[in-house]
Amino acid sequence: MTTRPLQFLRRGQPVALGNVPPDRTLLEVLREDLGCTGTKEGCGEGDCGACTVVLGEADGHGKVRFSAVNSCIRLAHSVDGMALWTAEDLTEDPLIQPVAASAASAGSTTPPTTHDSTLHPVQEALVQCHGSQCGFCTPGFVMSLFGMYQNRVCQGQAITRAQAQQDLSGNLCRCTGYRPILDAAQQMASLPRVAVKEDELLQKLELLAQSRQAQEPHFTYIAPTSQAELLAARAAHPQAQVVAGATDVGLWITKQHRQFAQVLDVTRAAELRRIEDTPEHIAIGAAVSLTDAFARLVAEWPSLAEFAHRFAGLPVRNSGTLGGNVANGSPIGDSMPLLIALGAQVVLASHARGERQLPLEDLYTGYRQNVMAPDELLVRIVVPRATPHQTLKAYKISKRFDDDISAVCLVVKLKVEDGQVREARIGAGGVAATPVRARQTEAALQGRPWGEASVQRAAQVLQAEFNPISDMRASSAYRRTVLANLLQRLWLESQGHPQASLQQLTQEAV
Repeated sequence: MTTRPLQFLRRGQPVALGNVPPDRTLLEVLREDLGCTGTKEGCGEGDCGACTVVLGEADGHGKVRFSAVNSCIRLAHSVDGMALWTAEDLTEDPLIQPVAASAASAGSTTPPTTHDSTLHPVQEALVQCHGSQCGFCTPGFVMSLFGMYQNRVCQGQAITRAQAQQDLSGNLCRCTGYRPILDAAQQMASLPRVAVKEDELLQKLELLAQSRQAQEPHFTYIAPTSQAELLAARAAHPQAQVVAGATDVGLWITKQHRQFAQVLDVTRAAELRRIEDTPEHIAIGAAVSLTDAFARLVAEWPSLAEFAHRFAGLPVRNSGTLGGNVANGSPIGDSMPLLIALGAQVVLASHARGERQLPLEDLYTGYRQNVMAPDELLVRIVVPRATPHQTLKAYKISKRFDDDISAVCLVVKLKVEDGQVREARIGAGGVAATPVRARQTEAALQGRPWGEASVQRAAQVLQAEFNPISDMRASSAYRRTVLANLLQRLWLESQGHPQASLQQLTQEAV
């Protein structure tokens, strides 16, 4: 089989690497092939953020999109045709240039402070705020801050403490030095401004794309650019490992030492990268990142904002896709209970038979098993739009608030009119071998008064509806108890109870 060269931009210049296996990670290429040892391997599973790098690609609207990602679980060939920055590149990239003082100060009320011009403002802010301790995690923090700097500071946006905490949720500091790092996140905006010269970078990306088109076909890492080509490749290579963001497949490589001779990447197919709205539905392509998918869902249902933020860390959300999460079918994946509660449908497609559509909860037949034929792929998720009188609540219970996997996930959508529950849809995760719909509990609520007695009866039904396992995250009894308590918490919140959750407790109440 043929492996064509891997090409990307680094420090404004094209890098070409031959004979890169399809299952080689980006971190391995950086550290072992290019000698970029500034990027660290901490956990090897996308949890700690020490390996964070920033990718740049054209967004189709004349701008560059900057995304912080975990290089330890990112397949190297997935960055083909993109721009790449590591912590070692910020002072070496000729495309990163000072911004004129008038432009840099626009929208800022903080007077610039002096800094060492040999450092990027992100790095200088960490120095000034004493944001590095043992230093192992520092390159990853630098790169997450760089992504924040390009996406926020260079766009004239202020960085609040809360926003910094959210954007750094995928980076762990083993020395517990978060305060000075958060200080640095806010300090970097006050330093003399620099920015990537996007117009020049876009030109270089276009030239790189033209060079790649002239190359021989790639038979070990297949990345078609249209849905038709993707489905044809799936039919021709049913044995190829399908990947989207590879946030799970990356773990199979780094932790289980699995090897894949051929990979089919769905993320280059243009149709799968789109979000399309109609008056009745939101159609989210299977290759849309979790970051973009949740942004659209939060715009439709603002109550999902915290739930969306708590889905892994930002680097994982930037790489992972909604379709990949759904197709993977993990019983503790958070997007499926949400989509089940929203009444989402999945669209499956094959080269020979075309498309078919079914309710998401009918996709799964067992633990990480589904109804897809060997030549089928999930191509989009169709979500009904919000309607009046609907209430949507999503709850995630995990040992750690940020960047952790759910022990229990419960999402409830209710339509209450004139004190009666007209519609109830409930999705649950962590309580069965697959993501599930709580049909018995829905029936216990539907048509009943929205009152404390009805909720308590429904909570008892929900507690008995599933028989979850006990594992490292929670016991079976704990999971059942939490399910019932979350439904009662929804009732308290609907009645305006001021302290229905820890997040709502005031300092005085604590």
